[in-house]
Amino acid sequence: MVVETPQLRQFEAEYQRTAYRGLSMPAALALYARLLDQARALYPAFGMDWQADLAPDLAIARAINGLSPA
Repeated sequence: MVVETPQLRQFEAEYQRTAYRGLSMPAALALYARLLDQARALYPAFGMDWQADLAPDLAIARAINGLSPA
């Protein structure tokens, strides 16, 4: 297990600010496509039933906003 330290937080913050700074939009989309391909390779059903995945979140949102469950 990785223990979070101030040095690790600082490193991660710096990395997030600089890692993809110079990436063009086409390069960013290509990177996203490769990551999506990798996710699907690891879990073939990834994203297939997205509406069922959202159902619990939508039910909570309805309850919070005072709407009926359906």
